[in-house]
Amino acid sequence: MTPILLTLLLAAGPVKPFAITVVDEQTGRGVPLIELRTTNHLRSVTDSNGVVAFDEPSLMDADVYFSITGHGYEFPKDGFGFRGQKLRPVAGGSATLKVKRLNIAERLYRITGDGVYADSLKVGRDVPFRNPGKNAQVLGCDSVVMTPYRGQLFWIWGDTTRAAYPLGNFHTTAATSSLPNPDRGLEFTYFTDGKGFVKGIAPMPGKGPTWVESLVTLPGKDGRERLWASFVKVEGLKAYARGLAVFDDEKQVFEKAAELPLDAPALPKGHAFRHGEYLYFGHPFPLVRVPATEAAFTDLKQYEAFTAQQEWRKGQAAEAHAPLRDRATDKAVRMHNGSVNWNAYRKKWVLIGNQAWGKPSNLGEVWYAEADAPTGPWGDAVKIVTHDRMDFYNPKHHAALDRDGGRFIYFEGTYTNTFSGNPDATPRYEYNQVMYRLDLADERLYRK
Repeated sequence: MTPILLTLLLAAGPVKPFAITVVDEQTGRGVPLIELRTTNHLRSVTDSNGVVAFDEPSLMDADVYFSITGHGYEFPKDGFGFRGQKLRPVAGGSATLKVKRLNIAERLYRITGDGVYADSLKVGRDVPFRNPGKNAQVLGCDSVVMTPYRGQLFWIWGDTTRAAYPLGNFHTTAATSSLPNPDRGLEFTYFTDGKGFVKGIAPMPGKGPTWVESLVTLPGKDGRERLWASFVKVEGLKAYARGLAVFDDEKQVFEKAAELPLDAPALPKGHAFRHGEYLYFGHPFPLVRVPATEAAFTDLKQYEAFTAQQEWRKGQAAEAHAPLRDRATDKAVRMHNGSVNWNAYRKKWVLIGNQAWGKPSNLGEVWYAEADAPTGPWGDAVKIVTHDRMDFYNPKHHAALDRDGGRFIYFEGTYTNTFSGNPDATPRYEYNQVMYRLDLADERLYRK
């Protein structure tokens, strides 16, 4: 670019972006996390509306080829085997590209982090929230636990990054939301530190981060609902202490209520749900339970484990489940983590879990299975989400968001390159939560 041309461009002001929208050919909905890359490797990633705001001055008003890729989605090949499209970006113009969904589950939007709809705002598209930009200065955060609490949804995430410094919040991030339309998106009210950033809502004593593993509501002595959690203190990725905490609504923090021995045979770990008079804990399978009272929840002697004899027993460790089996190949599928919930539409217990050391991603392959009882047996499983050398771990099915009598279920997980072996982090999406929707009427989920 010549000095004269550069001067003219600067004098003319910013280039109005060219809007590229990538949609699911099956639904017409915009697809997030689709990458468009030019032949000189300028990289753009669609926002939660499936929009890219392209405004590269040197490539406007010229033919530009974009390669198009996306985890679980596919753009058709041309005669040379390239998957992409030639466009001519012009200021204020637009183009729509269609991709084929290979995943059974549908990617809906990014949940956490800044700029969830950044590109849409740049091109003047409608967005679902009043304040869709900053999200309490959160740039990324780790795995989710959530439960309905006093008429709202109470959300907790782990280690959280920010813009101001490489170290962020390591004592748990939390927010509340109304009961939303999960197809449209989630708008949070975060608990903040008074300076605009999220505060550590579980500042448990000891070195290292605090990770909340289970979140439950139980009736207090006055009959009013109270919020409880199990937590671990970690150094590196290893837990050195465990405990229970209860939420103080006035202080808006969790306070330590009890310590738990690391070697206890049965502990509250993983996502919790209530079934009958018991709380069940899944890690990823619900093989530990306790009566759903505060007295029992805080007394490890009341915890029971499901044994190889198909019995619930106190003072014993749970027996590991046999691996799931891939329905298509009959190969073993070892679960890393996930959640289990009752589904009214299927009249089954359904499991959403990610595979340990799967392919093509170490921790990014997500599976669906179902059973007649919360303890299984789970039978065969069907892959519903895949990633190309990226992680999507600790998926959580949010049963509180189920729609149409449970036909549509929604789950989120942590998208990151941390354990993937892939050094190439995805801008904005790295270390953030992404929501998927699964239609349980899809015949691909079941054996014919």
